[in-house]
Amino acid sequence: MKTDLLLQSLDAQVSRLEADIAPMAFHATLGARFDRQLFRTRSPFLQACVEEVRGNLQALRRAVEHGQNEQVQWLAEQLVAQLEAIARESAAWTLRGWDSGSPALTRWQRKRLQHQEYERRLLEMTRQRRQQLAQATTLADQQRLAREVDAFSARLTRCRNALENIENVLARMTR
Repeated sequence: MKTDLLLQSLDAQVSRLEADIAPMAFHATLGARFDRQLFRTRSPFLQACVEEVRGNLQALRRAVEHGQNEQVQWLAEQLVAQLEAIARESAAWTLRGWDSGSPALTRWQRKRLQHQEYERRLLEMTRQRRQQLAQATTLADQQRLAREVDAFSARLTRCRNALENIENVLARMTR
């Protein structure tokens, strides 16, 4: 009897959580939302995680019916962890306005990440060339390294301009 009440309570909690995430259930993220230890699904949709929770709840009911105590304990702990994770994700969703499943928006977000990586690499290469320039002893090496530093600086400027343009596009898309 007590187990039936707990299962009903879990079912009600899953239903409430489903209603809470309804507005964001089919908004994709750039990658999987949770760790593989927590959810088997690799789907970027929160709805897929809720469906997995529903499946685990059904498995818990079957394990209770068959008296599989170890499986009941593991499934109950897993369900609680999954419900907490979805609740946290739901609460944090408003903070992730940029994290949308729109194909155009996703493409621009990937461009931004790519350009941020370019910027990081260009900064590192510029720093290395400046160090080499400071230690160069021959005029030919100094001239070559100075040209490389200038070239990297120009690339860095173009990269930062591109990043600024990407940020502007993303800002317009997320308004």
